[in-house]
Amino acid sequence: MSQNPPRSFEDLVAEGAAAPTEGWDFSWFEGRATEQRPSWGYAVSLAGRLAGATAALDIQTGGGEVLDFALGRAAKAPALTAATEGWPPNVAKATALLRPRGTVVVAAPEDAALPFADGAFDLVGSRHPVTPNWPEITRVLEPGGTYFAQHVGPRSVFELVEHFLGPLPAEQSAVRHPEHERAGAEAAGLEIVTLRAERLRVEFYDVAAVVHFLRKVIWMVPDFTVEAYEDRLRALHDRIEAEGPFVAHSTRHLFEARKPHHR
Repeated sequence: MSQNPPRSFEDLVAEGAAAPTEGWDFSWFEGRATEQRPSWGYAVSLAGRLAGATAALDIQTGGGEVLDFALGRAAKAPALTAATEGWPPNVAKATALLRPRGTVVVAAPEDAALPFADGAFDLVGSRHPVTPNWPEITRVLEPGGTYFAQHVGPRSVFELVEHFLGPLPAEQSAVRHPEHERAGAEAAGLEIVTLRAERLRVEFYDVAAVVHFLRKVIWMVPDFTVEAYEDRLRALHDRIEAEGPFVAHSTRHLFEARKPHHR
């Protein structure tokens, strides 16, 4: 049986650079990269929480894919569902996806105050917020309400990041540490119900997947362009060709926190 000839570095880089980056649909990576999933199954678990909620908010919803999946799996949808998103292409994508489910998508920068009244929601969720704004999350939760989210943990995919940027200082690893975030949540007045962390295997099978990943998850290598990092990309391509998939590890943690009732 004949095999396809190896793809050139230039062709692979061009393909990764041309792929659209809107939303949080990662199906483009099929056959090109894999990521082990956390054992808790966030989207399915969120569906169960939505079924018991009256008013729910999804923060930094991306293209709305996770919330759409969860609403589709929920035995009963909340009477009110809203979502926020800061990147205009994702706002449009999330609106088109979620409006048929009766969900309003509000354009709101990720670092701005949440555009909702105090105590507006009994459930606030988020999958991979850039930085959780604990005072705002606490403010929009009603007493007894729950924050249920999956966060990116410390040094996630740092093997890849440090291939491009070199060794990073230790303090950069502490920013997303679950215990650091626990302290922030508690300082804002939330009570931690569950905090679980896992380290998960990630494999990149070609340099196109790396280019697309760094264009899509822009905070990994903030100044990434193909031109600026061509030498490092070529070195990575040669390494994958010689040794097989590039292996990294993502970190994730599951947060469940509750706003206490007034005493």
